[in-house]
Amino acid sequence: MKVGPSHAASILPLCLEAIFFQRGGRDIIDGISAQIVAGPRTVIVGPNGAGKSVLLRLCHGLLQPTAGVVRWSGPDVRNAQQRQAMVFQRPVMLRRSAFANVAYALEVAGYPSRERAARAHEALELVGLASLSGHPARVLSGGEQQRLALARAWTLRPEVLFMDEPTASLDPGAAQEIERIIGAVHAAGTKIVMVTHNLGQARRLGDEILFLHQGRLIERAPTDIFFTRPASVEAVQFLKGELPW
Repeated sequence: MKVGPSHAASILPLCLEAIFFQRGGRDIIDGISAQIVAGPRTVIVGPNGAGKSVLLRLCHGLLQPTAGVVRWSGPDVRNAQQRQAMVFQRPVMLRRSAFANVAYALEVAGYPSRERAARAHEALELVGLASLSGHPARVLSGGEQQRLALARAWTLRPEVLFMDEPTASLDPGAAQEIERIIGAVHAAGTKIVMVTHNLGQARRLGDEILFLHQGRLIERAPTDIFFTRPASVEAVQFLKGELPW
């Protein structure tokens, strides 16, 4: 069975055109323009309050910009919202088994019943939860629940997967397993866009870094260049731990 996205034409690039987002009279996102293209794993970093999570929600469509445009601009953008998924730091689990949580996502997406079981089992196998498929999702550990959230997102074969601090509340072993799954999802052809505060993780998983500070996109660079030769004063201070979080 094919495990990568099956769409004939891409919905990428995702274009951010001078986007602003205000809350309480303050610019949380301050005039960001960028293109998110297929291929490289894009990791968004920056101090607390930089606007990282808000930017991710704007990209995913959970929030609408106060000004500017967020648009999918590939040759085929039909059903673009159904061709992307998002995993949060604290996933919401339905009061159902692990298997039923994944199967329900397929049901909502309109997959025929004859396909749901096979796809759900395949996704659980990918994340190492096949042996726990019948367990109630809400009694799983934090790491297992996050793996289940990834399975639930992955079973839909999204072209783009957004992730907001997916390992922030996990122990090192559980975080390592999530990183393995992220690598597998990327290798199968899904575009990864991820926010993390863990700079070691950003170096391991990122192909390119978007550095935000005070709602602005200060720097964008390949990961090795960002960490060894940052171009902005703010990035230098951030990497030294001198930029206020």
